[in-house]
Amino acid sequence: MQTAACKSAITYLDGENGILRYRGYPIEQLAEKSTYLEVAYLLLNGELPNSTQLATWKDEVTHHTYIHENMRKRFVDGFHYDAHPMGMFVSSLAALGTFYNDAKDIEDKASRDKQILRMVAKTPTLAAMAYRFSAGLPFVYPDNDLSFPGNFLNMMWKVGDYHIDPRLERAMDVLFILHADHEQNCGTTAMRVVGSSHADPYTSAAAAASALYGPLHGGANEAVVRMLEDIGSIENVPAFIEEVKSGKGSRLMGFGHRVYKNYDPRATIIKKTAYDVFEVTGKNPLLDIALKLEETALSDPYFADRKLYPNVDFYSGLIYQAMGFPVSMFTVLFAIPRTVGWLAHWQELLADKDQKISRPRQWYTGVEARDYAPIAAR
Repeated sequence: MQTAACKSAITYLDGENGILRYRGYPIEQLAEKSTYLEVAYLLLNGELPNSTQLATWKDEVTHHTYIHENMRKRFVDGFHYDAHPMGMFVSSLAALGTFYNDAKDIEDKASRDKQILRMVAKTPTLAAMAYRFSAGLPFVYPDNDLSFPGNFLNMMWKVGDYHIDPRLERAMDVLFILHADHEQNCGTTAMRVVGSSHADPYTSAAAAASALYGPLHGGANEAVVRMLEDIGSIENVPAFIEEVKSGKGSRLMGFGHRVYKNYDPRATIIKKTAYDVFEVTGKNPLLDIALKLEETALSDPYFADRKLYPNVDFYSGLIYQAMGFPVSMFTVLFAIPRTVGWLAHWQELLADKDQKISRPRQWYTGVEARDYAPIAAR
């Protein structure tokens, strides 16, 4: 009997053996040799683009990076000055659909393709806008002469004469690739559930982003950074590990995964990327604690027997922090690349003629039938 919620040809995940593939391609090869926009094309279309297709795709994305001025000047300015960037991102993503009257024409493939293009192109703009607003900084318009990650970094950090270090630009691209999709997680399931009602993709993606906003889904790398800060020094690692094992409150964040019972393949790539970033930014002072924590945990039978290995979140927060991103932006950085994964699943959902509107069964645990009693008799 098959109990899977859906059929999908997008991402293959073997948690027992630590394998992750996008459309059949190992994540290790894509992270080493590809770019985020090429991977985005792959996820959406099922095949890697040839040179002409890739050039066209890049050009189309580049020419859709701007957002409507009313979105920036009226909608965003309505947020409180200390609004959380992820809350702003979720709201802005939903509102974006109101600027396009054809957004609900989901039966029209040309319209679907246009919405997908718009969302892939504009999510970095929305993300950077949310950060600049929360920091009290003026908005930076997209620079279409830059690469996808380069444009995002420029919109984030440009004050005066700003130059992007190519090593940080590449690191951002790799992080985007690693977070582009991960099969049927909470956010992707939310995208499919809302999308099954034939809601427009902006609304559906906002639902997925809302799921990601929850700390159990998108907040793990933030929790890792806070854990490392609380540990304070490598000398405190053994005591922390013993406290985790005792079950007296402390938890080992960034280890273990609902699916992976082996080393998360993305974690290996991110660890290498961290060293590349630190060559530019200087070593994050929390790195030594993280390395000692990883070494201690992996050599302890308690964690090995429970198949608890580092996951993608263990080092990603250290990279973001070293690059200057505040902790409040970590989930937004997750949402930018994951948007294309959500859209690939939304597109696949609509093409599946066997897929109906989502209506899960429940297991009722309430009281049996009873009669209404007048208030005086209660």
